[in-house]
Amino acid sequence: MELLYSLWNVVVAVANLLVALVLFLAPWTPLIAWIAFWLLAVNWRKFYPVLMRGGLVGVALVALMAILVWTVVAPPAGGVHHLYGLELSNVVGKTVYVTFLTVIAFMCGSVQVSGAVNCCFPEEEMESVPEAHH
Repeated sequence: MELLYSLWNVVVAVANLLVALVLFLAPWTPLIAWIAFWLLAVNWRKFYPVLMRGGLVGVALVALMAILVWTVVAPPAGGVHHLYGLELSNVVGKTVYVTFLTVIAFMCGSVQVSGAVNCCFPEEEMESVPEAHH
């Protein structure tokens, strides 16, 4: 009977550990999903040439629109963001957040292209994008 009681205590301890782990990771789920998407779901070997042919302008414009919309839709409590002891205005705080997310996406791309992550994308011919003539 004592062995059964000890086994039950181990099961309860493992369950408590799993609950604590889920509660600890729950606030970080969106950031983990963001990293997983840009690291594992985007084929950066195909995406990088598109960025170099002018796609960076599109990325910058999307980031700018995200900043502008986010500042209007979700102003911070008290009107300022508190980051590392600084009080930043709404627009500056949202710019920091969007820049942070964009840098994370590009860092995931550099990790994937370096070969540190073994992503298996099917090898297929990339459709040629017509070059702009001047």
